[in-house]
Amino acid sequence: MRKIYIAGHRGMVGGAILRRLQDRQTAGEALELITRTHSELDLTDQAEVRDFMRSERPDVVILAAAKVGGIHANNTYPADFIYDNLMIECNVIHQAFAAGVKHLLQLGSSCIYPRAAPQPMREDALLTGVLEPTNEPYAVAKIAGIKLCESYNRQHGVDYRSVMPTNLYGPGDNFHPENSHVLPALIRRFHEAKRDGLDEVVIWGSGKPRREFLHVDDMAEASLFVLDLPRDIYEANTEPMLSHINVGRGDDVSIAELAGLVAETTGFTGRVTQDTSKPDGTMRKLMNVSRLADMGWRARIGLEDGIRETYSWFLDQAEADLRAK
Repeated sequence: MRKIYIAGHRGMVGGAILRRLQDRQTAGEALELITRTHSELDLTDQAEVRDFMRSERPDVVILAAAKVGGIHANNTYPADFIYDNLMIECNVIHQAFAAGVKHLLQLGSSCIYPRAAPQPMREDALLTGVLEPTNEPYAVAKIAGIKLCESYNRQHGVDYRSVMPTNLYGPGDNFHPENSHVLPALIRRFHEAKRDGLDEVVIWGSGKPRREFLHVDDMAEASLFVLDLPRDIYEANTEPMLSHINVGRGDDVSIAELAGLVAETTGFTGRVTQDTSKPDGTMRKLMNVSRLADMGWRARIGLEDGIRETYSWFLDQAEADLRAK
């Protein structure tokens, strides 16, 4: 029986990973899945994490817990983003090691790469230039997570791995009007515009930046694929101090094109205009996913299908929230 602790199981990615592992249980794989809510275990509290790891002694840790948000949230709460994420990573990674955990998978973000990194971004672009200012504190914390894993591997011989997803979306996403990422924010905005009979939707920035989007179910599958790779194959395709793996689709769309897809999906037929007083962020963020592809994994869910599924989930959730009131 293999004990797996999923940190952040109530989040979008952690929840998708948990569902995949539960499917494996149903199929007969001998797994014990360990989860804790934030009220049960505060991952920023070193003593709580230490006691939890000593008590549970998991065989594998999947670190999908993080404080996340879009441009507005990162600009407004930079201290929260760097502090919370550093504390989560330091506590979980170190206390996992102290409890004898040999296998750990840490999930990061494509924002680790420099603002002006050559496109598509390869893993070796890390630490080669200046980060995007709007999310630098979060990016620094995620870089630290990679280096924590690599350093524990080098010094202690454990097998701690890192995967760096592109922009994620899907069921379980955060649709908050101010603190969400671009795709769920657009879904909510266009849905409400159609519902309220508005004839215009204003999007942030020029609409020219290009972004890559990966469905969360693809990310969950990729995470478990990397986790399950035999150590010799993983190490043959990485380097001790360049061990993280990009996860994405390998293609991108402009924000204006994305807005058009969301408008079509939600049925909004009015005007789409740009508020150029708002920041664009990095002009392009496309992942080079050849390292993962060479090891045998590629994304399978197309963007249009993924947006339709996500909008359907959003509608179901909105109806559920109304019934609960």
